[in-house]
Amino acid sequence: MYGTAQQATGAKRGSPGPDGDDPHKLRHELIEIFEAVLLALVALTTAWSGYQAARWDGQSARAYATSSRVRAEAVQTSLSGNQTILYDTKNVNSWFQAMQAGDKEYADFLVRRMTPDYRVAFEAWIKTDPIHNLKALLGPRYMPQWKDPLAEKAVQLDEQASAAFELGVTSRETGENYVRLTVILAAVLFLIAVGQRFKIRAVRIAVTVTASVFLVYAIVTALSYKRA
Repeated sequence: MYGTAQQATGAKRGSPGPDGDDPHKLRHELIEIFEAVLLALVALTTAWSGYQAARWDGQSARAYATSSRVRAEAVQTSLSGNQTILYDTKNVNSWFQAMQAGDKEYADFLVRRMTPDYRVAFEAWIKTDPIHNLKALLGPRYMPQWKDPLAEKAVQLDEQASAAFELGVTSRETGENYVRLTVILAAVLFLIAVGQRFKIRAVRIAVTVTASVFLVYAIVTALSYKRA
């Protein structure tokens, strides 16, 4: 009778049962298993975030390099266009001088020396009789027929350079977002390590749950980011 009562009291206090299992030890092992799972998830998420940050950083560098290269090409194209305009403008001035001197052969030669796009506008401008017609436009460049392919190409290249630069900015920001996740994951590791130092099970569980919340937030956030 006394032995039965003592056994019941021991079971109530969490002592090993008839089969030798200790409920406290079992709960302790479950907590350790859960912490191990958390550590594994932290390791995988940290590796993934670092990989994505590196990929986005590389994409950002390539975009910036492309932007610089295309921008330089746009500037060079614009300069070439300006030089071409100066060349055609010089031919027009020389054409006026040749016409005033009555040298029709040289004037025709100057017209043939004009660039194809400028020549189309020049011939349309001549038809308006600019020498006698005061209402004629100031020059071939002001005619509707005037097209400057080099200037148009320079504008397109400049737009491409701007788009590449914006891609570099967004790629860098995405990479930085992944880097910020590693800070949260480091906090998770810290909380798990601190929680393991506590002997009071309730405190350890509370710290582990807090670490779990941070980890879930980090994983959900990582999944919401763009992937390279």
